[in-house]
Amino acid sequence: MSTILVIGCGGFLGAISRYLVSGWVYTIFGTSMPYGTLTVNLVGSFLLGIIAQLGLTGNFLSSSANSFLGIGFLGAFTTFSTFSVQTLELLESGSLLKALLNIFLNLLLCLIGAWGGLTCGRLFS
Repeated sequence: MSTILVIGCGGFLGAISRYLVSGWVYTIFGTSMPYGTLTVNLVGSFLLGIIAQLGLTGNFLSSSANSFLGIGFLGAFTTFSTFSVQTLELLESGSLLKALLNIFLNLLLCLIGAWGGLTCGRLFS
């Protein structure tokens, strides 16, 4: 299977998963803050950390699996562009504190998630 097709299939599933997960989170926590986007970015950062670590060893994941999961699925699952637009919408609506909180939580939690994923990935490599 060609690499582009592998990435495309992963992206298709990642985009659908982002829609389902973020929608589910919004039904639980509401829409006053972009919790759905924060959740997919945090989970995606953690999982990409694992995949990046496993990919560094070169022994655990095939090149196709790495492309499918890392570039395709998680590339479509996480969403920096949505985070950016939602933060601007908070700013434009006069919710400066919520916008700053959104920026802070996305940066801090996603960095912690990526670190946690790399750390977990080292357990398997």
